[in-house]
Amino acid sequence: MNQISLAIVDDHQIVIDGIKSLLKGHSNFRVAIECTHPETMLELLNDNKVDIMLTDVVMPVMTGAELSKAVRKAYPHIKILALSMSGQGDMVNQMIDDADIAGYVLKNIGQKELITALEKIAAGGIYFGEEVLLEMTKASERKKINVEAHLTAREIQIIKLIENEYSNKKIADELFLSERTVETHRKNIFRKTKTSSVIGLIKYAYEHKLI
Repeated sequence: MNQISLAIVDDHQIVIDGIKSLLKGHSNFRVAIECTHPETMLELLNDNKVDIMLTDVVMPVMTGAELSKAVRKAYPHIKILALSMSGQGDMVNQMIDDADIAGYVLKNIGQKELITALEKIAAGGIYFGEEVLLEMTKASERKKINVEAHLTAREIQIIKLIENEYSNKKIADELFLSERTVETHRKNIFRKTKTSSVIGLIKYAYEHKLI
């Protein structure tokens, strides 16, 4: 097998060192770039041949999703493996849609799974950890339920304000609506979400990632 060149970006050096440690003894992998600042990765990629980029998802200045989208646009041949502390199904689906990532795994994986993921991606395949796949499925189900509920952007906006303990008058002032219009929206929201109390509504909103 030809040597596979890797780029690793994570705002914590200890994570990068951990990945490199897991790769020891696997000479078919070579870390060509390591970087703790995602905003500089694009420049580094310009000067180094890389087959796969491993990127953290949550980073300051530039998120993994933003970096992945930019990398796919500038270097479409580079495959992307996202790393995260949690499955974040909505984020995974977004990165698939926006950056066409080849894989997503949790940072708690062991050496065997990391090598399996990299080898599969290098061969042209995709790899998503089991927990990640479960979160992706849950995210898709939540989205389907929200679509079926037919909640409008305005109604979701009002739900967020209700969660912040805004009164009808305060919501009306915030959105430049009449209190009667806000009250109508509240009734429609409770009907569509099949809830009958603010607590029930907020629980629904959290479960379906509306807030």
